[in-house]
Amino acid sequence: MNYGYVKVAAAVPRVKVADCKYNVSEIEKEIIIADGKGVQIMVFPELCITGYTCGDLFAQQLLLEEAEMGLIQVLNNTRQMDIISILGMPVALNGVLLNAAVVIQRGKVLGVVPKTYLPNYKEFYEKRWFTSACEVPDNSVRLCGQIVPMGRNLLFETADTTFGIEICEDLWATIPPSSSLALQGAEILFNMSADNEGIGKHNYLRSLISQQSARCIAGYVFSSCGFGESTTDVVFAGNGLIYENGMLIAASERFSFEEQVVISEIDVEHLRMERRVNTTFAACRANCASEFPVRISTEYVNSKDLNLTRTLDPHPFVPSGAALNERCEEIFSIQVSGLAQRLVHTKAKSAVVGISGGLDSTLALLVCARTFDKLGWFRKDIIGVTMPGFGTTGRTHANAVNLMNSLGVTVREISIKEACVQHFKDINHDINVHDVVYENSQARERTQVLMDIANQTWGMVVGTGDLSELALGWATYNGDHMSMYGVNGSIPKTLVKHLVKWVAENGVDESSRITLLDIVDTPISPELIPADDNGNIQQITEDLVGPYELHDFFLYYFLRCGFRPSKIFFLAARTFKGVYEEDVIKKWLRIFFHRFFNQQFKRSCLPDGPKVGSISISPRGDWRMPSDASAEMWLKEIEAL
Repeated sequence: MNYGYVKVAAAVPRVKVADCKYNVSEIEKEIIIADGKGVQIMVFPELCITGYTCGDLFAQQLLLEEAEMGLIQVLNNTRQMDIISILGMPVALNGVLLNAAVVIQRGKVLGVVPKTYLPNYKEFYEKRWFTSACEVPDNSVRLCGQIVPMGRNLLFETADTTFGIEICEDLWATIPPSSSLALQGAEILFNMSADNEGIGKHNYLRSLISQQSARCIAGYVFSSCGFGESTTDVVFAGNGLIYENGMLIAASERFSFEEQVVISEIDVEHLRMERRVNTTFAACRANCASEFPVRISTEYVNSKDLNLTRTLDPHPFVPSGAALNERCEEIFSIQVSGLAQRLVHTKAKSAVVGISGGLDSTLALLVCARTFDKLGWFRKDIIGVTMPGFGTTGRTHANAVNLMNSLGVTVREISIKEACVQHFKDINHDINVHDVVYENSQARERTQVLMDIANQTWGMVVGTGDLSELALGWATYNGDHMSMYGVNGSIPKTLVKHLVKWVAENGVDESSRITLLDIVDTPISPELIPADDNGNIQQITEDLVGPYELHDFFLYYFLRCGFRPSKIFFLAARTFKGVYEEDVIKKWLRIFFHRFFNQQFKRSCLPDGPKVGSISISPRGDWRMPSDASAEMWLKEIEAL
């Protein structure tokens, strides 16, 4: 299976201006390289067969004939290859000259796409030599002895995807041709370009491509002229850029003196899912109907083994570098704003939080503290409640108390042991049997304590459960599953740790910082089973339900991307190679899907809470699923891996 990936390439060959034979030989080298690496579609720069900077030489018959002879040579020498190549050359038609993209495969010209918008300002003079596609009524052209379709509205259909083409300035237009092509079905857009360099222009160009690929919900493959073009007045850096739905996935080296082939894979399956979900895309297609496209079928390409060159982040919810700090600040601000509105609206006089000394309750308490500060309220009206139970360890208890004291909130300690012992007697449960009754009774007792204290103080219980726990159903129904406002409900566990660490390093006192960093290093545990003989945590969550980094990876690609289990397994096995064996990944993947389907009933009645990222499993937000949906198909596919 290729799992919906289409391997594409942006080529940046060396050129000699007006030397078609040399240019064709360089083009052939890059086609051979790309074909050998399994590339299905590749694009070359604008006018690559002649060179973009020929100027008035474009009026020379010899240059035009040599360009066509060069194309014939490429057709003959690539006749046995499956790869689809998009080449740039001048094409003469009925007394005018077109700046065109020529699509070839297996010795045939599939179609010709002329440039629509010809720049004729500042350093550009294209209207001096070329005619726009808008001014040409013809829909076919004779080229290399073949009569082939021609037009700006051509769509090329392969077995795996549909693609369209625009040329350089077309992208800079107010309404680029690629917008129409995308609405008519193009999933990958190719742009052959001759953008010259200038201070600040490169960043603007990247922003432009990113925005267009995101707006069109498409892959965008961009190739522009490089070393060898004339530098009489301008310089070309040679940009090969591959984007997918706004994200850069591959880029060439700028200002390289050598030829380059930038290769990556466009996840067309993901793009299709995004388009189906985004109803605005369909509405725009209905409201912005343009001329009907001409659809051209390409030759069937034998499928090859998928050799994925693009890399995936093992922690898709957690950005790297400076972006992490920005993300943490933004998420924290969203949480604070959501809680502030709810407190003001309900006229609550206090916020009640159960503090365990773990990551989630710590983050919830930090959000409360910042919210009260921004509202100008006293932190003493935040009531932190630590409720030691049978599994509470000295480390987590100390961290809970120390953090509450250093943050200046009201501290209440209420042991739940006696209440649970009495409860076990009432329901005739053996206290030595550490089963689900033993564990859940403690969680429900803690929730009752919090709710009653909130009633006592005219307050609101602030929930602590995170997205990962809610996805796995790792919460006690009507226990820690319930609150009056869940501030962490759409934050995955892998990101909670970074948020707590970010707060520790940004704006708390030294005592709080030390406690927070120790909480970050504490094993994740519900602490519902007694500690071992040395007082250490005996019940470690990730030993029971699996590593959260794997579950968050599964969660992202299942909910955000809509991938099937086999594709998620393929990506996880590749991404976590050397970290987890494939049979381990399969084990936890099975558990993830089993629990996700089984535990939907808990998510169907979640309390309110702010959406902060691309995924929310609130029944009022992004995720609506029947509580009794069958997981059979998903589990069968996992068993077949």
